[in-house]
Amino acid sequence: MNRIVAVLVRESMSAAAPEGVDPREFLEAIAEDTYEMVAGLELVTPVLVTSVPGLDDLVWPGTEIVEIDEKATLREILARLGGDQAAVVGADAPDLPPLLIGKMFRELGRARVVVCPAEYGGAVALATALPLPEWADPDLDDPDLVATLRAQAPGRRMVATSPGWHRLRTPGDLARLDPGLEGWDNTRVLTSAR
Repeated sequence: MNRIVAVLVRESMSAAAPEGVDPREFLEAIAEDTYEMVAGLELVTPVLVTSVPGLDDLVWPGTEIVEIDEKATLREILARLGGDQAAVVGADAPDLPPLLIGKMFRELGRARVVVCPAEYGGAVALATALPLPEWADPDLDDPDLVATLRAQAPGRRMVATSPGWHRLRTPGDLARLDPGLEGWDNTRVLTSAR
């Protein structure tokens, strides 16, 4: 089974940069932390999917970088990934526990699409067998992605959820970062001085 985990970096994700921190530097920090978590997973191939140029030095040599338009849909992104199964993880979740990615792939044993919901709406990540089912039109920023996908699906059991997490969408969201978790070192350095 060939599993891909794509870290999605959009320019808009820099909006959570705290006052006094360069938005580009913040975006690079969260993207690198999320990528490092994904790259450390066993039995998956990490990919960086980005609308932001110049992030090559954030990834390990040999990592595929897929350049997209800022408004590219998840359907368009997933169509450009290989493999049997794929997950797309928003880079704005730098302290996401790796275990949650594993749980998403495990849920694919009984569902076609799995969503890791985000606190206060939207989703942190989405996993699916490839190709994405024709009926699915996912968007990580959909306020209730699970309900939307279940309404699109021909059967309710085709969409599953994993435990949820949080995303950094505004500077206020930085308070949700869990200092007790390992990882997210780059984001920690930028935000600890604030």
